[in-house]
Amino acid sequence: MRTLLVHQGEKPLIGILEDGQLAEVFFPQEGDTAEAVLLGRVERIVPGMKAAFVDIGQEKNGFLPLEEKNTGLSYPKTGDAVIVQIRKEAQGVKGAFLTRDISLGGETMLLTPMSRMVGVSSKITEDGKRKALKETGRAIAQERFGLVMRTAAENAPEEELAAEAERLFQQWEQIRRAAPTAHVPSVLMQPRSTLEAVLDDYRPRGIDQIVTDDPAVEAKAAGIAPVQVIPENLLTIYKIESQLKKAQERRVWLSSGGTLVIDPCEAMTVIDVNTAKFTGKRELEDTVLRLNLEACGEIARQVRLRNLSGIIIIDMIDMKTPEHRQMVLDALEEAFASDRVKTVIHGLTSLGLVEMTRKRSRPPLREMLAKQEEAHE
Repeated sequence: MRTLLVHQGEKPLIGILEDGQLAEVFFPQEGDTAEAVLLGRVERIVPGMKAAFVDIGQEKNGFLPLEEKNTGLSYPKTGDAVIVQIRKEAQGVKGAFLTRDISLGGETMLLTPMSRMVGVSSKITEDGKRKALKETGRAIAQERFGLVMRTAAENAPEEELAAEAERLFQQWEQIRRAAPTAHVPSVLMQPRSTLEAVLDDYRPRGIDQIVTDDPAVEAKAAGIAPVQVIPENLLTIYKIESQLKKAQERRVWLSSGGTLVIDPCEAMTVIDVNTAKFTGKRELEDTVLRLNLEACGEIARQVRLRNLSGIIIIDMIDMKTPEHRQMVLDALEEAFASDRVKTVIHGLTSLGLVEMTRKRSRPPLREMLAKQEEAHE
């Protein structure tokens, strides 16, 4: 059962609970900038990096790659005003990661005004449906813009898709017309609210209920799932604070007595699976397989909850048979199937380590919690 929890208070929080356990968490804050479209000024070109540093009005200049597929844009010069979008927010010593390949998100699609390509979400796997959606997308776009059809487009009527595409295109036209007279740097389009983004992402995946202490959420979530407004402290009722505290610990206990040890490093995250107190009552190989299979589900939950990204290496307990190794890889794929962030399981190395990558969309949980504390000091 999937529950969307919306808490409005001194420290707002949006959580996704799956079978009562916190699977993902968001902290809405003033000043969130991911997806914002800005007018910036090129401060410096670095030819060796094929990149520019752009003043976007933040403490650190943003990083803009100069070579981007499908945009057809020429290199800017120092001093030029450029329309950019924040792809990744500033993190640590790094400024925001920028792109000129603007994408405007809706419930059923992304509109890309700098491209003419029409694509379909990789989560839609049936060839017939992919082909039909591409044909529909091309008919709607008529080479005026590009589209990426999201999973929610799979069962949407064509007229609904066309209406959303037109709305997003008019949004782009407003941005384009405003840019020549706008102050540099300035915001041309504010990002979606955190709640809007979460609802758009999870609507096609299914939400069974929404629980909130904010009556205004009822109108915003109309038609998505039943909304229950509870005046009591939701964080206490659902034990959110204790779950967040555990999600910052290095060691995670599995119900069987085994453990995960999670070590985020600069270059990658390493997750070690250990037997700890788990011995099992059968043969060693069966014991190892059962523990590794249990670990797969908890690894997926911890990666999502902690918002770990980049290269992730998992050191499973050594398995002797190819069949057992494949069973564990399949279980890991299944465990990450509900992840809204693009995740790829690359397989086993020659040393038996699982290699996977996860796209970075937001800062890790520990950093978001620290940022929230700073905002309320």
